[in-house]
Amino acid sequence: MIITTTSNIEGYHITQYVQLVSANVVVGTNIFSDWFASLTDVFGGKSRTYQRKLDDVYEAAIKQVEREAQRLGADAIVGLKIDFGEISGKDKSMFMVSAVGTAVKISR
Repeated sequence: MIITTTSNIEGYHITQYVQLVSANVVVGTNIFSDWFASLTDVFGGKSRTYQRKLDDVYEAAIKQVEREAQRLGADAIVGLKIDFGEISGKDKSMFMVSAVGTAVKISR
């Protein structure tokens, strides 16, 4: 399935706008991830632990909108927009990714 952030797909014609598709994925970090990230805050550098979690959540959101588009009989998703967020408080941290796009049918 073609998934793009643009409103059209070069070489294809959109024959039908099917429906908006969206996904919200939230994943919690754990005490070890938070502890290693706090060390990164003190000493500088990148947090590979958090980076891996964000990559996983990003991929999960894309797969979820793709499954929804396939369920609707769409061939592609255009206008995909992804937002990242973090929820924290009471010694807990969670990452959130929201993805939304338009499921479409296409032809050459």
